[in-house]
Amino acid sequence: MITILLVDDHPVVRHGLRGMLDAEPDLSVVGEASSGAEGVERAVGLRPDVVLMDLRMPGGDGVSATSQIVASAPGVRVLVLTTYESDRDILRAIEAGANGYLLKDASPQELADAVRAAARGETVLAPSVASTLVRQVRRPAPPALSARETEVLRLVARGLTNADIGRELFISEATVKTHLLRAFNKLDVADRTAAVTTAMEHDLL
Repeated sequence: MITILLVDDHPVVRHGLRGMLDAEPDLSVVGEASSGAEGVERAVGLRPDVVLMDLRMPGGDGVSATSQIVASAPGVRVLVLTTYESDRDILRAIEAGANGYLLKDASPQELADAVRAAARGETVLAPSVASTLVRQVRRPAPPALSARETEVLRLVARGLTNADIGRELFISEATVKTHLLRAFNKLDVADRTAAVTTAMEHDLL
């Protein structure tokens, strides 16, 4: 029998998951939690085979909870089950130690099979999530901005003009333009808005 802990802040979702999983002869839901912090506490106490973890919850997010469970309860597998599939969410969850990442549109059979696979220690990824990870791996490394270029772009993001930035940093307006042009070149963009947007996408600001 594979034991399961459900961690989700929506009671209706937990109720639906419990009914779905308990209907399988080899799966048993042994506990529920409505927050990340409660999920960690229950995972350590119950030591289920698999934790089904939502990502965004009050009282501690799923990524932090996953990291704590992996550290505090070795052998307990964490399978993320969420509606979110942004690149950042996926990478953070996998880096935290999750064994898999499924979306809530998975069918009952897909979910049951994923729980079984996670219990065996296998990695389980929704197809769209797997594609995202492959894309991330193939993506070139983010450009490296100098400390001053980063500083200038942060001020651009606040809406300051070149003259304002010069006064803020005690440098000439021409020097501000030089830093911006260098940043544009590194980020492969042509204007201030694109520079800020691209830098944020690469977590450089």
